[in-house]
Amino acid sequence: MESAGLIALIAFIAIIVLWLFFYFVPIGLWFSALVSDVRISLLQLILMRWRKVPPATIVSAMIEGTKAGLSLNANELEAHYLAGGNVTNVVHALVSAQKASINLDFKMATAIDLAGRDVFEAVQMSVNPKVINTPPVAAVAKDGIQLIAKARVTVRANIKQLVGGAGEETVLARVGEGIVSSIGSAVTHKVVLENPDSISRVVLEKGLDAGTAFEILSIDIADIDVGKNIGAQLQMDQADADKNIAQAKAEEKRAMAVAHEQENKAKAQEARAKVILAEAEIPMAIAEAFRSGNLGIMDYYKLKNIQADTNMRESIVKHEKK
Repeated sequence: MESAGLIALIAFIAIIVLWLFFYFVPIGLWFSALVSDVRISLLQLILMRWRKVPPATIVSAMIEGTKAGLSLNANELEAHYLAGGNVTNVVHALVSAQKASINLDFKMATAIDLAGRDVFEAVQMSVNPKVINTPPVAAVAKDGIQLIAKARVTVRANIKQLVGGAGEETVLARVGEGIVSSIGSAVTHKVVLENPDSISRVVLEKGLDAGTAFEILSIDIADIDVGKNIGAQLQMDQADADKNIAQAKAEEKRAMAVAHEQENKAKAQEARAKVILAEAEIPMAIAEAFRSGNLGIMDYYKLKNIQADTNMRESIVKHEKK
């Protein structure tokens, strides 16, 4: 029983050792590379394991490139992988570019890949242009009518501008700006509706793809809808604003008139108060005149008769007014 257990342990250890051997010494990959006419040594494959580089990825990429007639270097592929690049994608792009007669070398392909762009998709877009639909773009012609346009922009990837070039968002923004400018310069909205291709011509002449990762092949106006009468709306808003200003000025004048009236009333009340005070002093003055001998009894009765006559006349006038 002990010998059987010892044999099982030895067999288990042997399996582990063999697995480790074939893991660090990928003889199968080396043989596949050899029969595929890829010159790579077994020592290189072993060192890749130690450098945390998957040998299968490098060997597969070199086999694909060799079969396509490309001359690839294992060290360059390994360096690109260690830099965080996608080796498989780069080789796919190089093979596709060669088949499509596109000038793309390994250095440029790896630079595009490390820049964060999909180099294989870029090559495909160079062969098969991509159509980008713009969102609805609203613009106003000179006659005040709003037009809402939608465009289809056909673009092709510009391989030389992929590194550092602007993306789709910039292209869409520039096309939208060109549509707004073209519609805004039209005398009437009818001119745009009759000749929508005029928008495409004006926009294309502006060279909107400068500094971008794409080359604009065509701009086609897919749809134009008539929106609001912005001119009339602005005139109505202006009229409302003028009316509000006039109302504010009228209210200001009314407030000033009310304040002036209140001021006059206050002055009149002040004058009446002064009159009342003055009238209150009259009896005292008459009494003083009596005491000093300046006013006789006949003069006093004459004054009272004049006052009575005046009061009678005022009452007659008030009665006639009623």
